[in-house]
Amino acid sequence: MHRRQAVSPRAHPRRSGFAACLFGATPCWVTPAWSREASMAGIAYDIVGVYLQEIAVLAVALGLLVFGVGVAALLVRIRARAAEVQARLLDDAIAVRAERDRAIAMLLSEPMVVVTWAAGGGQPSILGDTSFIVGEAPRERVLAFGSWLEPDKAQSLERAVATLRQSGEAFSMALMTPAGRAIETDGRAIGGCAVLRLRDVTGIKRELAEANLKLEKLSGATETLRALVEALPAPVWVRDVDGSLLYVNPAYVRAVEAKDAADAVTRGIELLERPHREQARAARAAGKTYAVRAPTVVAGSRRTFEVVDVPSRRGSAGIAFDVTQEENLRRELQRMAEAHRRTLDQLATGVAIFGADHKLVFYNAAYRLLWDFDAAFLDQAPTDSEVLERLRAERKLPEEQDFRAWKAALHEAYRATESKEQQWFLPDGRTLRVVTTPNPQGGVIYLFDDVTERIDLARRYDVLIRVQRETLDNLVEAIAVFGSDGRMRLHNPAFARMWRLDSNALSERPHVEAVISWCRMLYGDDAIWRRLRAAVTAIDDRAPVCGRLERKDGSVVDLTTVPLPDGATLVAFLDVTDTVNVERALRERNEALEAANKLKINFIHHVSYELRSPLTNIIGFAHFLREPATGPLNDKQREYLGYITASTQALLALINDILDLATIDAGVMELNIGPVDIRRTMHAAAEGVRDRLVRDAIKLEIKASPDIGSFNADERRVRQILFNLLSNAVGFSPAGGTVTLSAERRSDAIVFSVHDRGPGIPPDLLGRIFDRFESHPLGSRHRGAGLGLSIVRSFVELHGGTVEIDSAVGRGTTVICTFPLAQEEKLTAA
Repeated sequence: MHRRQAVSPRAHPRRSGFAACLFGATPCWVTPAWSREASMAGIAYDIVGVYLQEIAVLAVALGLLVFGVGVAALLVRIRARAAEVQARLLDDAIAVRAERDRAIAMLLSEPMVVVTWAAGGGQPSILGDTSFIVGEAPRERVLAFGSWLEPDKAQSLERAVATLRQSGEAFSMALMTPAGRAIETDGRAIGGCAVLRLRDVTGIKRELAEANLKLEKLSGATETLRALVEALPAPVWVRDVDGSLLYVNPAYVRAVEAKDAADAVTRGIELLERPHREQARAARAAGKTYAVRAPTVVAGSRRTFEVVDVPSRRGSAGIAFDVTQEENLRRELQRMAEAHRRTLDQLATGVAIFGADHKLVFYNAAYRLLWDFDAAFLDQAPTDSEVLERLRAERKLPEEQDFRAWKAALHEAYRATESKEQQWFLPDGRTLRVVTTPNPQGGVIYLFDDVTERIDLARRYDVLIRVQRETLDNLVEAIAVFGSDGRMRLHNPAFARMWRLDSNALSERPHVEAVISWCRMLYGDDAIWRRLRAAVTAIDDRAPVCGRLERKDGSVVDLTTVPLPDGATLVAFLDVTDTVNVERALRERNEALEAANKLKINFIHHVSYELRSPLTNIIGFAHFLREPATGPLNDKQREYLGYITASTQALLALINDILDLATIDAGVMELNIGPVDIRRTMHAAAEGVRDRLVRDAIKLEIKASPDIGSFNADERRVRQILFNLLSNAVGFSPAGGTVTLSAERRSDAIVFSVHDRGPGIPPDLLGRIFDRFESHPLGSRHRGAGLGLSIVRSFVELHGGTVEIDSAVGRGTTVICTFPLAQEEKLTAA
């Protein structure tokens, strides 16, 4: 049917203007009044044009009339023909509809659903009975594939349908619903439409669909297994019935260092050594699985594999797991276990391990010795209950009223998750610390520790601490102990009293800085506090600090610090005010006595020097008076002159002794060292007291070996020593007594001794017997200035020797002088 095109009025201006004139529009000849000078020629031209247009219009109208008549006749003829065509088409449509109904009936003669999607989109058309798929659910539910298929199958069908609708790609699938119904699915593009056919499969087709489904599953599983085998790090191989290789995975190829799997199969490169291959072949022949842990060489290194070879009807398959690291770890674990066992055997703590079956699996030597068990009994792996029963029979367990309940509570450790500690007080007085620890592999580990001595030590330590606490609290000294962190650990009341501190503040463990700041109120010198702070807080140099503090209140305190082994520091303050005051008084008195003694000595020395010159003159003149040249003397004059000579000689000896002591005190005494004949010197000293011996009828005994020889010393001083000793002995000896002078040569010294049988020296005087001007007659005739023994000791000590006195009241006195021979050599060299 053709459409008539509309003609725009602008295409024919004249026709439109003429038409406008016909329909009463503004006359085309009406023009604007341009001017009065318009020419008449133009008007005539317009009139002629109007007539021509009217003629044309009439001609057109006549043509239209003729055309309308022809068209009407044609329309009648066409209508008749259209009626005929319509009748024929109606018959064709009825035939097509019948054919379609027959086709649908044939199509739906078996359970089937056909879904059609038009090319332009829109809602799909669903034909057929959907009950065999979705049951009583609405028909549209058949397109919800996930409601009647497994998720993976539903996703596959959805993707196939989407591809069919987009690109017309056909597909065919065999599906199985969860209910066990087989569905055959076809997708086709027909007549520009996407058609999906779902058909229930029965009979052979159903079996074929199920077989295809199984094949698909098996293929997928096979692919998965193959991918898994290919990815396994363990070598895998498959053999045929003859034992030849059919397949190896990449791990096998790497293990045997082949080019690829085909190369390993073609060349038949074996992973295992011949003995293991023969054993595997024998196992396959017997239809048994072969499993062994076999060492082999892989890539030039020795490895250990766990091999499993499984036979089948068509051959066998095997796999080898590399257990080298596991084997090394197992051996290392065994070595560690043995080392731990040896270590546990060295422990003093008894260790017993019971397995999950309550049987003894390990014990150490300390456990056996603790309970005095026989090793044969323990090696039989007794149960926990048997061990306890035996210990109970031997009265080695704590005395319990309900032993069964106690044992059941102890065996709770087999079901516990944490360790538990107990103390057993045994009848023999021992105390055991028992720890039960669950074993991760099952069972219980018992630890027995004899803490009897530890508890006793702790008890005694507590007593000691209490005694120490009481002792510190009752000490006069102020004691404080500071820890390694500088904080006070303990103090006694004397410390708080001495420094006037609050006990509550001290009990809060103040830092040494705070304690020093409190103590500065009584003593403000920072130097001693800095030393104390360093002694308390120092790490390396913890030298003790000692000092004396004269506080503002007039008291004097001695400070002493003692580093303790645990890093703490003990600080002790002792109030020595009274001691200092007494010391000061004693020092002042001593200084006064020393000054007086010095003055006395100086006076004596001065007087001695001053007296020696006139005394020498008196002695000289007395000697001259005895000479006959000076004239005769009567008896009385001669007697008086004898008295003068004796007195002057005694006074001269006293002055000489004082001068010798002064020389020794001044440190300028020199010894004239030379050989000293011992026997001759002894006799020379005895000659000095011969007159006194005769006068008092005292006997002198000289004892010395004839071959005693000599030694190096100052002979004059040795003779003076012996003379002074003999003078004292004669002076203290009773009339008719005996004095003994003896000499003895020893391996290292020459020893002189003088013994008298006088009254002896009382013990209270022995300590002062060598002091100067100490003279005690002790009821004897002896008189003197008390310088003899002092000079003796000084001269002996100048020779490097010693002087000893052995005396007792009623049995006399013995003075022993020892001259060491080693010192003799030094004096000789000097």
